[in-house]
Amino acid sequence: MDIPKPPAPELDVTQWFNTATPLTLAGLRGKVVLLHAFQMLCPACVKLGIPQAQQVHEQFARQDVVVIGLHTVFEHHDAMQPVSLAAFIHEYRLSFPIGVDRPDGQRGIPMTMRAYDMRGTPTLILLDRQGRMRQHSFGHVPDLALGAAIGMLAAES
Repeated sequence: MDIPKPPAPELDVTQWFNTATPLTLAGLRGKVVLLHAFQMLCPACVKLGIPQAQQVHEQFARQDVVVIGLHTVFEHHDAMQPVSLAAFIHEYRLSFPIGVDRPDGQRGIPMTMRAYDMRGTPTLILLDRQGRMRQHSFGHVPDLALGAAIGMLAAES
């Protein structure tokens, strides 16, 4: 017998970009959620993860799939402030909602990153329509594998 998984932890965000109102995972129930955790100075994020998140946002928007970026800073804190992130979002023409993970106050692991037990960036997390974590991947997930996983979750009722 499968024991139902509880909903994923709520995001602990200090500031939002590309959305008029703050997002909550509870408010997104009924949709598949792709959470893309990144740092703007992470080479794999810039080269692979961020373009992939933007592509998923553009390709799956009409299929009840929501992409949320999470800027989770655990190094180079002074260089990766929200004002720098705003310029980064503009320069890379990112259109999906992006939240700034709440710092821990000690220049350590931010709060959402800690709650999700992330190992670094990029991290990709998929939540099903009930808000349950169905995939948690550190590093780049190949496009075909990600598309198949999203398609399977989107097809579930």
